[in-house]
Amino acid sequence: MLFKNNFTVSRLGRKSMNLIFLGDIVGKSGRRAVHQHLPDLIERSKADVVIANGENAAGGFGINEKIYLALRESGVDVVTTGNHVWDQRDALVFIDRHPRLLRPLNYPKTTPGKGFVHFETKAGLRVLVINVMGQLFMGQLDCPFRALDEILNANPLKDVCDVICIDFHAEATSEKQGIGHFVDGRASVVVGTHTHVPTADYQILPGGTAYMTDAGMCGDYDSVIGMDKTEPVQRFIRKIPEARLSPALGEATVCGLAVEIDETTGLAVNIAPFRVGGRLSPTFPDFWE
Repeated sequence: MLFKNNFTVSRLGRKSMNLIFLGDIVGKSGRRAVHQHLPDLIERSKADVVIANGENAAGGFGINEKIYLALRESGVDVVTTGNHVWDQRDALVFIDRHPRLLRPLNYPKTTPGKGFVHFETKAGLRVLVINVMGQLFMGQLDCPFRALDEILNANPLKDVCDVICIDFHAEATSEKQGIGHFVDGRASVVVGTHTHVPTADYQILPGGTAYMTDAGMCGDYDSVIGMDKTEPVQRFIRKIPEARLSPALGEATVCGLAVEIDETTGLAVNIAPFRVGGRLSPTFPDFWE
């Protein structure tokens, strides 16, 4: 492959598919923005696959069944989660009804739900979406490296799957980068979630895997990572909680990652972030045009 500017390769003689990933959806503001902008994003990108992290969608903490179904109806194919997956306790029950609602793969196998899902696009491409969570500064789950190694060995790219997308929900940028290099060439996309701030390091790794440390959030950026800023600021100053954290309710920015994937290899050929609405400057991938 001939790489150009470290994030795109030649289009000559290539059939490709398009994937868009939405960062953590935070509260009502984030949900409203996703429902408003997603139809246009799907049309502009000609998206074959839409994935969104929904673990903060219900009041900033967890996701409920109604919200999950509304996201699916709006065009999201798979909803991933993370450390807040069980904050809405009924998720322990309804997650088994919805195979396209994922919890992190490295929870114990007896935990409700699954950390991955196989499905086919309308064009017949075989897609594997994996949700996994980091260990550094997070809950003590099983090793994400071993969990990913096991599932990728059992589902090799272009043998069992045409496209593999991994949502790595983690705090530490070093752990996210380590995962990216660990699976490089074995997955189509690795995108980080959890920190709610979009990073500028989107790139195609040497083995052909699209990578971004964090996709950011779909939420109000006049906030502290999506939460109304008053209480977090007071906690930093006084070192004690005074009230419950609640999502900021201003206009949200929809942040995410767009990836174009070569159907022949299952590897990335174009990658770029997108942003629309709210306070952050809008941007759209050149390869959507």
